Amino acid sequence: MNNQFEEDLIRLQLSRLGMKCRIAYEKISNHKTGNKVLENIKNYFNYDFTILVYNFVDILSHARTSQETIRELSTDEAAYRTLTLSWFQHSYLFELLKVLAEESCKVIITTDHGSTKVSNPIKVVGDRDTSVNLRYKQGKNLKYSPKEVFEIKNPELAQLPKFNISTSYIFSTGDDFMAYPNNFNHYASYYKNTFQHGGISLEEMLIPFIVLNPLK
Repeated sequence: MNNQFEEDLIRLQLSRLGMKCRIAYEKISNHKTGNKVLENIKNYFNYDFTILVYNFVDILSHARTSQETIRELSTDEAAYRTLTLSWFQHSYLFELLKVLAEESCKVIITTDHGSTKVSNPIKVVGDRDTSVNLRYKQGKNLKYSPKEVFEIKNPELAQLPKFNISTSYIFSTGDDFMAYPNNFNHYASYYKNTFQHGGISLEEMLIPFIVLNPLK
């Protein structure tokens, strides 16, 4: 599932809540966009509600899986957190927060999901339409060991979308991740000790948030 409809969804949710306000939405995925937002921050004060989505931590998590250099820089959880902190301390986001602290506005910081370090591969079989996420699978005719996953055979009872009559969901728990039998050993080794999300651990599902009030 992609995130291309985030702005539409936030507007829909505000409408459902009966909140009529002028909103601005920006997604920051690189340094150039982050600096542009910082340079034009005064313009956002003309809106009632501004949503800024910063993707760096999510990008870093995926890069740690796919790029050897990032793996070396974040060999364990402590190193991973240190790398994230170093980015924040020198980021356009930190500079933005300093500016906002001097203005009469409230800032809420939150996230859409957490992540967890995985180390134990489990075998799952699905067709080409099965979702690719390592911590959950959605599809039809999934084959797996029920003892190794949390399964939902009736998606509507969990308020999950049902794409066809045989749609089911399975979720990883603990430090498990899902791999197909084909090239199982390769993928088991490749994804071991990476940070993933989509399962049902507390680390992935609990959503922290903080409310920051202006100094003035």
